[in-house]
Amino acid sequence: MIKKITFLVSVLLLHFCSTFAQSTPRVEPMFWWVGMKNPDLQLMVYAKDVAQTNLQFQYEGVELSKIEKAESPNYVFINLKIKPNTKPGKFKLDFLKDKKVVYSYSYELKKRENLRSAQTIVGSDVIYQLVPDRFANGDPKNDDVNGMLEKADRSHPYGRHGGDLKGMTDHLDYLKSLGMTAIWHTPLLENDMKKQSYHGYAITDFYKIDARFGTNEDYKNFVSACHSKGMKVVKDMVLNHCGLEYYWMKDLPFQNWVHQFKEFTRSNFRASTVVDIHASEADRAKMVTGWFDTSMPDLDQRNPFLAKFLIQNAIWWIEYVGLDAIRVDTQPYSYTEFVSDWAKSINEEYPNFFIVGESWMSKASFVSYFQKKAGHEAPYNSNFPSVFDFPLSFAIKAGLCEDGGWDGGITKVYETLADDYLYGDPDKLVTFLDNHDIQRFYTSVGAKLNRYKLAIALMSTTRGIPMFYTGTELLMTSIDSLGDGDKRKDFPGGWIGDKTNAFITEGRTAEQNEAWTYMQKLLNWRASKPSVCSGKLKQFVPENNIYVYFRYNENETVMVVINNDEKNSKKLDTQRFSEMTGKYTSAHEVISGQNISNIKTLDIPAKTALILELK
Repeated sequence: MIKKITFLVSVLLLHFCSTFAQSTPRVEPMFWWVGMKNPDLQLMVYAKDVAQTNLQFQYEGVELSKIEKAESPNYVFINLKIKPNTKPGKFKLDFLKDKKVVYSYSYELKKRENLRSAQTIVGSDVIYQLVPDRFANGDPKNDDVNGMLEKADRSHPYGRHGGDLKGMTDHLDYLKSLGMTAIWHTPLLENDMKKQSYHGYAITDFYKIDARFGTNEDYKNFVSACHSKGMKVVKDMVLNHCGLEYYWMKDLPFQNWVHQFKEFTRSNFRASTVVDIHASEADRAKMVTGWFDTSMPDLDQRNPFLAKFLIQNAIWWIEYVGLDAIRVDTQPYSYTEFVSDWAKSINEEYPNFFIVGESWMSKASFVSYFQKKAGHEAPYNSNFPSVFDFPLSFAIKAGLCEDGGWDGGITKVYETLADDYLYGDPDKLVTFLDNHDIQRFYTSVGAKLNRYKLAIALMSTTRGIPMFYTGTELLMTSIDSLGDGDKRKDFPGGWIGDKTNAFITEGRTAEQNEAWTYMQKLLNWRASKPSVCSGKLKQFVPENNIYVYFRYNENETVMVVINNDEKNSKKLDTQRFSEMTGKYTSAHEVISGQNISNIKTLDIPAKTALILELK
């Protein structure tokens, strides 16, 4: 037993010494920029006993505000003030002990390259969501990286399959031709975990792209390639948790850097407790402080140093690669005050920057709480311009599979949109049918193409900014019992040797091409219609499972008619809609391309949508 204990101590000492056997400390952020609106910069420095050193540096225009120590002696936080006219350049941060330099770091203040364009996500955009590991493998050489804990295993649904930044870049033309104008990718940051790290949500370095996806420079080039094709990039950011293998988990700066318990405590996942004025403190605390999983420590953003770290990290990535928008994972699980400050800090540096939060709840009264300046008198302002429209997603899937009725069928969609008064700005909501966490949409609607087409017509014409998950255009399905791995299957053709290549027409089935072409036609048409992208919405109560609504502005009006009946075609008398159709006599039907000379009555086949440009 004594020998075993001695061996264990020796191993721990060897690990500790090897971790700090360096003259260059870990400094984050690694560099910064002159000319930022906020002159204050906090550097987190990590090195053995760095708190016992004295800092020495000199650079014109940079002042030391304060040095603050952590509870661990291996961290210090350096607060600098960068004056407005400071020039770009490098200077040494020297850490001295007994008048000798024990650590030295060459810090650079860069010139702002204006990489980030003035563009942001707007109503005319269509977002494509992809999971990088499952989209396309452009560089098989980086599938396995020496020193990283998990190796590639494409045969396992939860293994790493090899998709990467090059694969994403190689297929931008495919996405552009489909009608996509923006890409939301799930996290690309390092997830150096022992298993199931492909998804990216167990981050082990907030400042580093995972080497199996590429490098930081590769990501910067990917964003530039998107911009060169007129496409935007939405970066997925995680504020609530990190990966258990993060270096700081072996040496926490402060004990309250993460939430800790006597035994493992999982979140109750009851996001409603954040909104509920009657919620018990115990339930609300378990929701916010409990861990997502045993491998994902829950970050305590009440620690001001951690809060500053996360705020600066977001600004660093926006500035470094020129991001257009951010998607925030598990928005309600973080402290509301912190999330509000985080978003406010970003928008102070980049006015009107687009941020969309994931608030996975079924009611608009809950979801609206997490959007900026909610329509009702909410006691909280998140400073988030947008949230995902989960209630509409649920309503579309349920409504298209039901017969009509007082509150069934397509009426579910109508009544969900009737809740829009609760939102600060319903036009900025991101609408969707499914995503990487939810059963595939095509499965949810019974794998019926006519239901699929109705959903695409709805998504293309109702209010909000539509988002489509990879494979929706290919009618991908999933089996719930097979878990997330099945919802995140590889894109066919993204790997050398794939039997089919769905990136090209010849590699898709006839039914897939029908679905793909239907989506492509509507999305590319939508881009040219201001009335649909930014106009007003007027909807009429569904009757006989027929739903009619209008998108309009001063110059044009589009009428959408959806017959949700599974079997029966319908003849529709349009007199009821005269407040919108009064001055119009004819129309061009977008999907079929037909011209309708008289719109007084309309024939609508079963389970079909008509999209009419009124003349």
